[in-house]
Amino acid sequence: MRVLNLNFFSCAVKTCKVSNQSFPLHPKDAELAQDDDAKYRPEILVGLLPRLDWAALRTTCTELGFPELPENPPTVEALQADEKLAADLHRLLMETHIVEGKLTCGSCGREYPIREGIPNFLLPSHLV
Repeated sequence: MRVLNLNFFSCAVKTCKVSNQSFPLHPKDAELAQDDDAKYRPEILVGLLPRLDWAALRTTCTELGFPELPENPPTVEALQADEKLAADLHRLLMETHIVEGKLTCGSCGREYPIREGIPNFLLPSHLV
């Protein structure tokens, strides 16, 4: 599962849908891997930037032990002018995968296991 995906997942428990604490899910005991075969394509970042929740991405980066991102997202112009920033973001979002671990909801504490890069969001029927 790419680190990028964490920017789009929230807790599946019905009562968490109204809580701000259910997003982002927090990675725990995450085993990371790099996809060295991913082709660097800065145009993907330009399309992704407006769709990202930057505050959630900053939280995820900190929890995974990556260097802290700037407080505000870079503009498209800044990203195009700063090749190192663009390459670092591409590496983080598109090349870094969580292979094993779990995702934890900050609201209810529910843990979703990640096995072989696939998160399991299935819930018991009483939580759906």
